[in-house]
Amino acid sequence: MAFEPPQRLVRALKETAPDGDTWLAELPELIRRAVAAYGLTVERVQLPGGRSSLVVLVRTADGTPAVLKLAPPRARPENERAALAHWGGRGAVRLLDGGPGEGALLLERLHPDVSVRSLPEAKALLESAGTLRRLWVEPPAGHSFETVAERTGRQAEAMRAGAERDAEVAPLVEAALKAREELLAAPPEQVLLHGTFRQSKVLAGTRMPWLAVGPDPVVGETAFDLARLVRDRVEDLIAAPSGAAVTRRRLRRLAESLEVDQERLRGWTLFRAVESGVRARRVGRPKDAELLLEFAAWL
Repeated sequence: MAFEPPQRLVRALKETAPDGDTWLAELPELIRRAVAAYGLTVERVQLPGGRSSLVVLVRTADGTPAVLKLAPPRARPENERAALAHWGGRGAVRLLDGGPGEGALLLERLHPDVSVRSLPEAKALLESAGTLRRLWVEPPAGHSFETVAERTGRQAEAMRAGAERDAEVAPLVEAALKAREELLAAPPEQVLLHGTFRQSKVLAGTRMPWLAVGPDPVVGETAFDLARLVRDRVEDLIAAPSGAAVTRRRLRRLAESLEVDQERLRGWTLFRAVESGVRARRVGRPKDAELLLEFAAWL
């Protein structure tokens, strides 16, 4: 097939690609092999697509609509495969086949252009929270998923380095790292989490109204997963005169609706917003960084 990777994916991967990474160059051949292995007919590449993987709309040999997803090794596609298999379609997109490896996943076709963000904000938060609740289950025995402590430990090192280079962010980084230390001292539960949950990761389905896609699974407490949802539509929050008050109400309502400790949710929301803001500054996205760090300062 003639193929040109979406520019959004190209830009995002170039921000994080290690020296010598060749995955983008190899992508056309990876697609060809996956299509042949599954016996697929390609319809089109989904645009604008995601920032960490390629999504291709396909049909299986019997004509069933499906999605072929390919991701580089650093996006941990095998962890995504394991999580989706464990959920078995409960709250998440269904894995159709174990596949040939090489970062390829064959998934049920949802409605890729309709996310829960299309709903009014209050309804979108309600539907997102209900979807997320279904994913919080015991992890499989003998799993190899990262823990929240492990993932945030790697992130904390990068945050410290960023604070050393940029004194402006140092106070927020210090507050975020202190919150992490206190939260990890006594975590309340250890369940399987989506890891990167937000409204754009919840798509309309056929067998269920809304299903989650694109997990980067991790094991830890539920407040860590919910924290990313608190800052959804952050650009609208920052633009609103009452954005800080809206954020605090949203945090309280999400904590109450999902029975999550509000102070733990506030702490993880702070850590994750600062981590994302520092990372955005590091890779040259100053506008995103400004929004995220201003949001974090409200917490």
